[in-house]
Amino acid sequence: MNRYLFLLAAAFTLASTALAHDYMQGDIHIMKPWSRPLPAVSVNGAAYMTLVNKGKATDKLISISTPAARKAELHNHILESGMMKMRPVDAMAITPGEPLVMQSGGLHIMLMGLAEPLVEGNSFPLTLTFERAGSIEVKVMIFEPEGTDHGHMKHDKKKEGG
Repeated sequence: MNRYLFLLAAAFTLASTALAHDYMQGDIHIMKPWSRPLPAVSVNGAAYMTLVNKGKATDKLISISTPAARKAELHNHILESGMMKMRPVDAMAITPGEPLVMQSGGLHIMLMGLAEPLVEGNSFPLTLTFERAGSIEVKVMIFEPEGTDHGHMKHDKKKEGG
């Protein structure tokens, strides 16, 4: 009986953790904020998530902040003079019906001057501020996503290789 109760409690804990990893702020659905674990010597990192606008009007992610880094900025990778470069962006538009996917090699949140290493299994708070929906604090989970190959998503490798 005790084993059954333990398994039941564990199942509820896992279910609540999975559900707690998605957030709603106004019309914006924030899905699974995450960051990749990095070596202790890393001074910069990144955070990723998917934002879905369930409303009728476009909203914008206009700022982010976190105690996990000295500075957090919205960034994008762009092709400039034949080279991929990271550049800050003022805002990220979230159009109804078009998910905004933050991912490696594209739009992301750049974390500069990490306060402590990004260790697998840990998490950190991140405050997102939207133009229309307001602000919300989310928990960014730190883990190595399945299907990675030396820190790069396998589907990214397929895109690069054709």
